[in-house]
Amino acid sequence: MSKNTNRMDCDTCAHCVWDDDEEDYVCIVSFDEDEAASFYASGSFTCPYYSLDDEYGIVKKQM
Repeated sequence: MSKNTNRMDCDTCAHCVWDDDEEDYVCIVSFDEDEAASFYASGSFTCPYYSLDDEYGIVKKQM
């Protein structure tokens, strides 16, 4: 994963991908039961799996 900033902005996370069945973006991280409860119970939850979806940064490293 790239730089982990512990954010909850799922729209910019690399783990948020399009699901054809749901026809919506979903998180592909498998949260355990405690993490999921924290996520849904608190509006201030910070995701430890957040990874900025920075395609340009990845390509820059490959060059």
